[in-house]
Amino acid sequence: MTRILLIVGGGIAAYKCLELIRRAREAGLSVRVVMSEAATRFVTPLSFASLSGGKVYTDLFSLTDEAEIGHIRLSREADLVVVAPATADLMAKMANGIADSLATAVLLATDKPVLMAPAMNPRMWSHPATQRNVARLRQDGIAVVGPNAGEMAEANEAGEGRMAEPAEILAAIRQRLAASAASAVLAGIRMLVTSGPTHEPIDPVRYLANRSSGKQGHAIAAAAAAAGADVTLVSGPVSLPDPPGVRTVHVETARQMLAAVEERLPVDVAVCAAAVADWRPEAEGSQKLKKDGSGAIPQLRLTENPDILQTLSQHHTLRPRLVVGFAAETETVIEHARAKLARKGCDLIVANDVSAASGVMGGDRNRVHLVSPEGVETWAEMAKTEVASRLVAHIGERLKAAAR
Repeated sequence: MTRILLIVGGGIAAYKCLELIRRAREAGLSVRVVMSEAATRFVTPLSFASLSGGKVYTDLFSLTDEAEIGHIRLSREADLVVVAPATADLMAKMANGIADSLATAVLLATDKPVLMAPAMNPRMWSHPATQRNVARLRQDGIAVVGPNAGEMAEANEAGEGRMAEPAEILAAIRQRLAASAASAVLAGIRMLVTSGPTHEPIDPVRYLANRSSGKQGHAIAAAAAAAGADVTLVSGPVSLPDPPGVRTVHVETARQMLAAVEERLPVDVAVCAAAVADWRPEAEGSQKLKKDGSGAIPQLRLTENPDILQTLSQHHTLRPRLVVGFAAETETVIEHARAKLARKGCDLIVANDVSAASGVMGGDRNRVHLVSPEGVETWAEMAKTEVASRLVAHIGERLKAAAR
C-alpha cells in the first residue's frame, strides 16, 4: 500500500486535513500523521488518530518514539510527505533547514518527495520573505499546490491564501506519486534538455534575445533527474542555479547550443524547452556601434539560426527515441502547435500561451497543452515545477508503452 506521511501545520485550515485523510484512505492510501504543537490547538490528535487508524506523532522528545530515532524512521517509511497546512512559519523553517520540532526534523531528515499546501493570511502570503521561501523550496524540488483565492477566517479578509481543497490536494498527491513512479521507467534513460534563451550578439555590448527565464526547462531537468534519468542540461544565459544531480552545459548562442546538443548524442529522450532565437545578426560588429550625430540608423541584416528541434527530430542516425518540443505562442496556440508538430517531425509538442497577459514568461506558473498525433491534452494552470513533474511522468508512460 502507498504510504503518505501527513505533516499538519498550525493553522485554522488544519480541519480540512480530516477530510483529506478520509479521501486518501478511500483512494487506497495509508496515512500516518505528524502534528506540530500549534496544530494541536486547532484539531485534537484524537480526531486524526480516529480517521487515520494509527498513532499521531507530536513530540520530538518522546522517550518511546525517539528511543527508536523516530524522526528518521518517520521520514523514511513513507512514499510521499505532505505538509498541510504549510504555514508561513513552517515554510520559513523548511527553507532554512531549521529542525526545532518533530515536524521540521522529519522534513529535514526525509529523502522522499515532498508536497506542501500553503495556507495563511493574504498579506503573509504576498510578503517578500514568504515568496523568497516558496521560491527556494521549489528550487529544492518541493511541489506546491495552492493557495487559492477566497475569504479568510478573519472577518472582512479575502485574497490569495486559502489552503487548496482536499480534492485538489489529493489530485496533487496522485500527480506527485505518478512522477515518482516514473523513476522505474527512467532509470538508465539518457535525457537531454535545453533551457533558457539564447543571446545573439550584435556587437560586443548588445545582443538579440527573448524573455525566457529558463524556469520551465530547468524544472524539467531537475524532475527528470529525480525520476532516475541520466540528465544533461544545455542552458542559455539564465540567472538560475544549476539543478542538482544534472550535468549542465552553459552556452550563449543558438549555434553553440546546437553544437553542445549534437556533441552529447546519442540520448534516449530530448526535451527542447529552450526559447532559441529564430534569427541572428548576419555579421557581428567587432566594436560597439556608435551614433554619429547624423540620425542615420544602422541597417541590421538578419539570418536564420539553425533549428535544434528539427535537427534532432529528423536526425538520420542518432534520432532520440522520443523528441519533445515546446511551442511558445501568443495566439491560436493549439493550431500553431499542431503545425509545428508536423513541420518539425517531433513526437510531442508542449504548447503554452506566452502573451504578456499570461505572465508565463519569467513567472512561476504555466498552463500547457500536450499536442501529439493522437490528439490534445490540456492541463490546468499549475506551478512550473508541477508541469515538469507531470511531463516527466508522461514521458515515462510513453516510453513504457513503446517498449511493450
